[in-house]
Amino acid sequence: MRMRFLGSTSEAGACPTLYETDRGTIVVQGLQVTDAEALADLRDVLDGETAVEVPRELITEIARRVLPDGPATAFPTSGETPSATA
Repeated sequence: MRMRFLGSTSEAGACPTLYETDRGTIVVQGLQVTDAEALADLRDVLDGETAVEVPRELITEIARRVLPDGPATAFPTSGETPSATA
């Protein structure tokens, strides 16, 4: 698998960072979530999977750059329901 750097909101290229793969997937580099209470909220975690925390701003900035029409409302603010059709 090969990866292409998409962007970061960190200084000097540190994490969190997003990459696009040649398999059509996104790789997230960031700090591993270790808070037991937060991890208890995860669903269906498979062996080899982990949770990585990234700022909302990183995802929306990359979406603006990568998606043809910019981000829709796939990442709602608190209290909103995600919409796949927005």
